Amino acid sequence: MAVITLTDKLDQLETRYDEMTQQLSTPEIVNDSARFQKLAKQHSELAEIVAKNREFRQIEKDLAGARQMIVESEDADMRHMAQEEERQLTVRKDQVERELKLLLVPKDPNDEKNILLEIRAGTGGDEAGIFAGDLFRMYSRYAESQGWKVEVMESSPAAMGGVKEIVAAIQGNKVYSKLKYESGVHRVQRVPATETQGRIHTSAATVAVLPEADEIDIKIEAKDLRIDTFCSSGPGGQSVNTTYSAVRITHLPTGLVVSQQDEKSQIKNRAKAMRVLRSRLFELELEKQQAAITAERRGQIKTGDRSEKIRTYNYPQNRVTDHRIGLTLHQLTDVMDGKLAPMVDGLVDHYEAERLKQELAEA
Repeated sequence: MAVITLTDKLDQLETRYDEMTQQLSTPEIVNDSARFQKLAKQHSELAEIVAKNREFRQIEKDLAGARQMIVESEDADMRHMAQEEERQLTVRKDQVERELKLLLVPKDPNDEKNILLEIRAGTGGDEAGIFAGDLFRMYSRYAESQGWKVEVMESSPAAMGGVKEIVAAIQGNKVYSKLKYESGVHRVQRVPATETQGRIHTSAATVAVLPEADEIDIKIEAKDLRIDTFCSSGPGGQSVNTTYSAVRITHLPTGLVVSQQDEKSQIKNRAKAMRVLRSRLFELELEKQQAAITAERRGQIKTGDRSEKIRTYNYPQNRVTDHRIGLTLHQLTDVMDGKLAPMVDGLVDHYEAERLKQELAEA
């Protein structure tokens, strides 16, 4: 299939928009409520793209006029004005062109969702647990800078500090759209505090970002659940609650098991466990959809699979590198303190550009 240009794609959409405009005024459509509403919705979705494309074309015309004046005008003041106009129009053209490309990228229906963030210590023993804790702190600081709310749902402390695993809900504006590319294996290279020879160790932790599912997204039948209750316990088996407040929910069709014991109330633990279960079931559905995508498309648009080693944090060199897009920042201290914007924005820009290429190729 031939790859069309951005201009061709925009021309096609504008032609379709004009056709819809005419159809919306025909008696056949007006008198059919269902068809009218469907067409009106499609028409509205195209309106912003068409308006932005017309603005882009007008800027190109104005830019051509300014450049012609620079060449032809004999008046120095007029040439100076034309040069300033050319500079401003060039900046605006680049901005509008980027906005157009973003409008053409297919929208991810999960971008507006809150998330469940799961971090688990991987290879590397005690150091991996410490690193997992460092990652949670990093994401918590970033969430704070974005005005998001972080709520720990489940946690298991590691013996030497940090965590074996932690699950947190992050709520706010477009959380998933920002953090969805963080899923994967994160690797750290540094000298552990317990290392007497000064040798650099390599450890790892896995990160999973799950869009938090609403009840309308995932329907869970009561008959598909087995719910067990037990007494909560702290580190080393120390009893922290003599009532049966801890909850373990098993989803029988899939075998997924979720336990929750952070709250003293069984009702609260059950509610938290259901939130986690619902999101994990939602993730399974997303994985099924992704599995249906062709191998070619998967190769062009990575999905952030957690099995993929995505990033390395090198402490001796104060360096963090994202291997998927080849982005290296010598600002590791800032990144670990939650200043993730350069990394997050770089990933979003890269994958949106890839999705736009795919959209043009399939048009």
